[in-house]
Amino acid sequence: MIRVACTLLALAAIVPTCRASDPSADELGQLMATAARRFVEGLDESKRSQAVFAFDSPERVNWHWIPRPRKGVPIKELSPDQRALAFGLLSTGLSTKGNVKATTIMSLEEILRVDEHGTGPVRDPELYYVSVFGTPGDDAGWGWRVEGHHLALNYTLKGNRVVSATPFMFGSNPAVVRKGPHKGLRNLADIEAPVDALLASMSGDQKKAATVNPVAPDVTTTPNSAKLGRVEPEGIACDQLTPAQRETLAQVVRAYAANFPPPIEALLLRELEESEKSLHFAWYGPADRTKNHAFRIQGPALFIDFNDTQNDVNHIHTFYRGVADDFGPAAGK
Repeated sequence: MIRVACTLLALAAIVPTCRASDPSADELGQLMATAARRFVEGLDESKRSQAVFAFDSPERVNWHWIPRPRKGVPIKELSPDQRALAFGLLSTGLSTKGNVKATTIMSLEEILRVDEHGTGPVRDPELYYVSVFGTPGDDAGWGWRVEGHHLALNYTLKGNRVVSATPFMFGSNPAVVRKGPHKGLRNLADIEAPVDALLASMSGDQKKAATVNPVAPDVTTTPNSAKLGRVEPEGIACDQLTPAQRETLAQVVRAYAANFPPPIEALLLRELEESEKSLHFAWYGPADRTKNHAFRIQGPALFIDFNDTQNDVNHIHTFYRGVADDFGPAAGK
């Protein structure tokens, strides 16, 4: 089938509007380098040996989102002043919306701890690890990571310029808090809402084309590898969607990008622009979000995986990968 151009949105709409107070790309990199240096300098020798790795260390690409033993220095082992510097570094890598989302993910660990009565893995809102790779500001390359259960943030820089903020992962368990003082909290609604709208707008034939399997996989369908291997596009191609539906699909991608400050958001939205002509949307499971379900959005430059099948359809895993740029263009080769 001949693909027709699928214009999701004009370039002017893709690039985020910057306020006067927003940092430029160079200013953001400088801010990250300053925050990373302050964090490292604030550690004693023992904690510094936990937190700092060579830029070419295999640990830099050893990422995951499950509760498992990790390297790096855990927030719970930091003193109050060191924690402040760690969260200062974290805040440079996220927008206000993203920072709220990340810290909310951390807070959900306490809800799990209470609900599971000690029967599950260790749940601890402070069991998130901070790592710095190389020397902050180094023109040859450096990076940093904050990672723990349901949260993985990876940044790669050349000098004072961010060259990659992928892969990243945001999860949510519970997806919706169903009881207690936080009842109704839904941390990833900005991703789910446009997907709901897209499904609701589809014709029967479109849903049939989009549905790869009527049974959703139990877990996300791609690995935590350093580089994403070749994955054949599945589901419905964007040229089978109406202009309004293509715009709704773009809103899903924008929801991921909006978690980052404008220079990084612009990097991610350029990946959307590069992918728009051959973007695919794949659905797994029944067209009913109250049942086990998953979706994938895939294009030449981006890959999004979303899964909600555990804990009575109340446990989300979702991540975004830059097809060529995870951990920087040369990483994992």
